[in-house]
Amino acid sequence: MLERHGDASINFDVKLLSGTGPGDAISRAILKTAVKELFEGDSEIALFYFAGHGHIGATGGYLCGSDTIAGDDGLPIAELMSMAHQSKAQNKIIVLDSCYSGGAASNLQAPHMSELSEGMTILTASTANQYASEDNGSGVFTRIFVDGLRGAAANIVGEITPGSVYAHIDQSLGPWEQRPVFKTNVKNFVSLRKIEPRVTLGELRRLTEFFPISGFIFVLDPSYEPEREDSNSNIILPNLENTKKFAVLQKYNRVNLVVPVDAPHMYHAAMTGTGCKLTALGEHYRSLVEKGRI
Repeated sequence: MLERHGDASINFDVKLLSGTGPGDAISRAILKTAVKELFEGDSEIALFYFAGHGHIGATGGYLCGSDTIAGDDGLPIAELMSMAHQSKAQNKIIVLDSCYSGGAASNLQAPHMSELSEGMTILTASTANQYASEDNGSGVFTRIFVDGLRGAAANIVGEITPGSVYAHIDQSLGPWEQRPVFKTNVKNFVSLRKIEPRVTLGELRRLTEFFPISGFIFVLDPSYEPEREDSNSNIILPNLENTKKFAVLQKYNRVNLVVPVDAPHMYHAAMTGTGCKLTALGEHYRSLVEKGRI
């Protein structure tokens, strides 16, 4: 899912290591070498995703390789964090779907405090004291994470960020289930994946055309609605230019940028001659367009 964007263009250059049995075991040494190679470069984004068993000991958490026996003979999360902190990559993203992973970056002397260098983001399946659940042979966290990457966590322009993925996972897991943990020290969120936007940038930039000032109501009439439920000759006939505009306004409505005024649906707003207005989210994006940020 991370390898390509929604339009199939190249995204991350993925190196996949999977240990499903004796024939393709991923030992602690192999895991450590892969982590070291990942964070040695100076890429824009270095992303480490681990789905497997975790262990918690007196000195912190561990990621278990295929050769792990006792648990504390796995790769220490503290060592993983050390390699990430020393990395010259602009953004370091660590995602852990393993038990007890929420303690990543925690200070052993002050467990309730975390130490994150600039550009670091951590997303874990559970807290430092919780199991990470599985369902039908796969991690619950990973399934929801992939669902977010597929588009459930995308914003209006199709960008999927670590923060939006966390929000999607947080909403998907109830208070009695494992709780995901999100830690970050960044100035700007980076994009994990892009999908086809629900509203194109060109259409989004037209917000100020339809709504030139904050609080503006765009007045509609029956000429905006191309589909009629009756043939009443007294109703204004559709106008091609207006129906094109209405199609864009309906897109806005579907992504909660616009709502009809005094009507249950956009159709009724057009047929009764009321109008539509921006939601709080719509006003936010209108402001961004006005400032030239979109």
